[in-house]
Amino acid sequence: MKRDILINATDNESRIAITEDGKLAELYVDRPEKERIVGDIYLGKVKKVMPGIKAAFIDIGFPQDAFLHFSDISDSIDSYSAMITDETEIDDSDDEENTSTKQKIAAKSNQKRQNKQVNLKSGQDVIVQITKEPVAKKGVRVTTEVSLPGRFLVLLPFDENIGVSKRIQNFKEKRRLRKLVRSILPSGFGAIIRTNAEAQEENLLLNDLKSLIDSWREIEKIVKEEKSPALLYKDATITSSVMRDLFSENIDQLIVDNKKTFREIKNYVKQVAPTMLEKVELYVKREPMFDHYGVEKEIAKSLARKVWLKNGGYIIIEHTEAMTVIDVNSGRYAAKQEQELNSLKINLEAAREIARQIRLRDVGGIVVIDFIDMYDVKNHKKIFDEMKKEFHRDKTKSIIYPLTELCIMQITRQRIRQSIIHSFAEPCSACGGAGFIPSKSTIVGIIERWLRRFCSEKKEWKVILKVHPHIAAFLNEGTIKTITKLKWKYWLFIEIEEDATLAIDEFKVYSKKQEREITEEFAQ
Repeated sequence: MKRDILINATDNESRIAITEDGKLAELYVDRPEKERIVGDIYLGKVKKVMPGIKAAFIDIGFPQDAFLHFSDISDSIDSYSAMITDETEIDDSDDEENTSTKQKIAAKSNQKRQNKQVNLKSGQDVIVQITKEPVAKKGVRVTTEVSLPGRFLVLLPFDENIGVSKRIQNFKEKRRLRKLVRSILPSGFGAIIRTNAEAQEENLLLNDLKSLIDSWREIEKIVKEEKSPALLYKDATITSSVMRDLFSENIDQLIVDNKKTFREIKNYVKQVAPTMLEKVELYVKREPMFDHYGVEKEIAKSLARKVWLKNGGYIIIEHTEAMTVIDVNSGRYAAKQEQELNSLKINLEAAREIARQIRLRDVGGIVVIDFIDMYDVKNHKKIFDEMKKEFHRDKTKSIIYPLTELCIMQITRQRIRQSIIHSFAEPCSACGGAGFIPSKSTIVGIIERWLRRFCSEKKEWKVILKVHPHIAAFLNEGTIKTITKLKWKYWLFIEIEEDATLAIDEFKVYSKKQEREITEEFAQ
């Protein structure tokens, strides 16, 4: 499989596309107003400890307090606390793919920590690292299991364990790397050996480790100078993290269309992987790079609710706050074969496209897929096996469950950041992101109920009703206008004023007698 990284950089944003055999597989967007925060380390203050939900809320200076589940509290928290209070000094001797990888390695110990006693107290300072970006109304999620990711290693302060990426298959190479890292790792530190470390020389690993330890020493200095809440460490930008985490031997080309970014990447590659310099190219054609490689069209498709399949079927993708629901439909596909075989062919094609769309949109949380009904259990297994094979390319942790009797599949995928759709779109101001707005008749019904409440409590006879122009036109339609009927019904003089700044389902009422707005007083 041919894998390329395309970086389109401007003053306002950087877009990084990962393509597989010419098709867009992953997309990252880096903008100044929407900085990457996963991996950032903060000195926070415990605001609330809630044993009932096994969690604490930490003030790290964000509008919403960070969520710290008890299972994300490290066994080494006492060592971190000692570092904050300066009671002890750390010895001077000196995930699978990233920060989220460390969580996978630590998952085995999470079970043991579910029921352990936690000694956090309100007002206590604590060092935490962001593991998940805020989603909807939920704040960031944090852990006290701090780690610093490098190109070849992930440094684990106060943890003497050494883990090796599962993607390194060669047993002898695993043993070589483990032995090498143990020999150069200072006391009091642990590490995760990343996939990129495979077949690398000792000096490269040593340089990577030195850089990580220098970063940790800087954190130690800052934590003694700052008061909570305070930022202790800023992780790499999306562009830098893609270079660090994804630019490896299995990438065929890295193409960038910005000269400044190109020079920065060349300098970085010279230091960490000089043998890969020939893979870095500057795009110089007049046609926009994403247009030339067909990425722009793929991005447009990634925002669409309906995605067509090659065989004429299609899938519908609906995002909700709690989960993502995907429906598979046969569409135009009508081969002259039995229904079971038709359904199997559509479902197999859909499984491949759904796996790609989930990666491309960076969908996290619960995903429920409603495949076309099939009755043969063997066909159920074929869909399950196909989905597992497609998800093997995905670096994000996922669990795929077999199809139910109703041909429904459930997938859970680790949610680290918001779906990519949030980088290109924002909720509609009219519908609030629901995709629907109340009908005009519904809105007039709401207004009438307001009028009824008003007339039952107040002895006033004149009001001004401000509404959107579309609603004003609707109220004035007909031989006998709707507004006239309301005047007669409630024996009330209603003066309509159009206000284009109002949402279509919004209205305001002013009392002529009191000369002020009274909308909220008689709202439901």
